[in-house]
Amino acid sequence: MTAAAVSAAASSRRARRMAASGSAEGQSVTEPESVIAAPAAVIAEIVASVASAASTAPAPAVREEPAEIVDPAASESDKDALTEATGSDKDAFTAASAAFGFRPVDDAPVDDVPADDQSVDEVPVADKPVSAGVVVPHVAPRRARVSRFVAAGASLGVMGVAGLIAVSMTLPVSAVAATQGGASASLVAGATAASSTKVGEGEIQAFVAPADVQDESLARSDSYSSVSLAQVAAEEGIKFSESLYTNDPEAAIQWPFKVGVAMSSPYGQRWGRLHAGIDLVPGEGAPIQAIADGTVRIATESGGAYGVTIYIDHVIDGQVVTSHYAHMQHGSMQVKAGDKVTVGQVIGHVGNTGRSYGAHLHFEIIINGSTVDPLPWMQRNAGRYDY
Repeated sequence: MTAAAVSAAASSRRARRMAASGSAEGQSVTEPESVIAAPAAVIAEIVASVASAASTAPAPAVREEPAEIVDPAASESDKDALTEATGSDKDAFTAASAAFGFRPVDDAPVDDVPADDQSVDEVPVADKPVSAGVVVPHVAPRRARVSRFVAAGASLGVMGVAGLIAVSMTLPVSAVAATQGGASASLVAGATAASSTKVGEGEIQAFVAPADVQDESLARSDSYSSVSLAQVAAEEGIKFSESLYTNDPEAAIQWPFKVGVAMSSPYGQRWGRLHAGIDLVPGEGAPIQAIADGTVRIATESGGAYGVTIYIDHVIDGQVVTSHYAHMQHGSMQVKAGDKVTVGQVIGHVGNTGRSYGAHLHFEIIINGSTVDPLPWMQRNAGRYDY
């Protein structure tokens, strides 16, 4: 629109000027290339049109320049001078364009541009008209190469760290142990030697027990039968009584009979003299057992007032303790002097030999050559599992 206005204005003014001068050329001026010699009026019109457009749209940032006031009533001499200076009407239009800050554009086709110039970046086209004096900000090109180098370096660093982690996880323990001393190396060597042993064909890794080893027989609960002390006493021919004691058949020190029996006479003074033992009455023929492990010192059927009698020496708590069994049946002794006996072993049977007034067992405990009351001593020691 601005170019058309300039062309139209220039054509009409020149037509009037040439009509005034009487030239035939001024009768019809239709060439679009005609340019007014003095563009002062055109400039005023363009400024007015720009001002009206600026009132409706936001104006771009334009550095303010002192505007040159042109007198619209310029003299014809000024017009002629401008025409003579430019040399032609077309040169005058070019000068007017230069006054407004427009750069002439080469009409040559793009293909005619030299090869060296084709690499030049394209000039951005403004969305709005650019006035003279506008400073276009400079945009620095992006540094794409630096970013690529940084990204490549970071990738290489991550790959290196991952490789180190993989190597450390797959490193054998023996390699680390070998650098820490000879002890670790020897352990590794021992493990290697042990692992090198191979089992031959036909061999088995098992423990083979000797042929003479036998499994211990286990008692089944369904074949177990409980036997009361009364039944045991009946089988042994003993008059059972719990009034004095209860014997433990598994102990290291036991009573003279397997089960409890009664006592007819205690230790102490009797009929004006010392009764040096206790009288137990299990019944005629009841088996008598050794109270502990020991050695038979005396075994005789000619024991005087004691009749058939046996003395057995025991070592208990580091001292010699002698047990004495008297009034046994003739021919019932099952041991002799010098024999080793064990606890619970039967040594004879209850009788009525010597100075006796009924079948009973006269039982004594002798320590350091003197008799002691056998009842409290047996109560303290019977049932022990050691000596």
